[in-house]
Amino acid sequence: MVYACHCSLCQRQSGSAFAMAAAFPGGSMTMEGKEPAVFLRDGHEGRRFRCYYCPDCGSRIYHQWYGDAGDAPFFNIKPGTLDDTSWLKPGCHVWTENAQPWVVFGEGEVVFARQPPVPEMPRFDP
Repeated sequence: MVYACHCSLCQRQSGSAFAMAAAFPGGSMTMEGKEPAVFLRDGHEGRRFRCYYCPDCGSRIYHQWYGDAGDAPFFNIKPGTLDDTSWLKPGCHVWTENAQPWVVFGEGEVVFARQPPVPEMPRFDP
């Protein structure tokens, strides 16, 4: 599942009009090299995030939602960090109520004003 988030927190953190994420099931990722550094941040609607980044260059690598009930069963890779980004296209846009006024969504794009329940978000179908 690849999505673009237009919330004000992602805009500020990415330094852009939106941020992208590619969600993968928890436990399906392995990393090589240095252990990533982490910072915690609050999100919208009571969500909390662990944000992992490269301790050398500061690039965000992935994040995971967590709460009192534990970790979300998936994590969100920042897809711009992948070696091959040619396949990236958001399956949907979330938090579009905060989108910059010049962002125009195309006909047929899946757009949510806020964060929908995860099962309602479209999955990537190569």
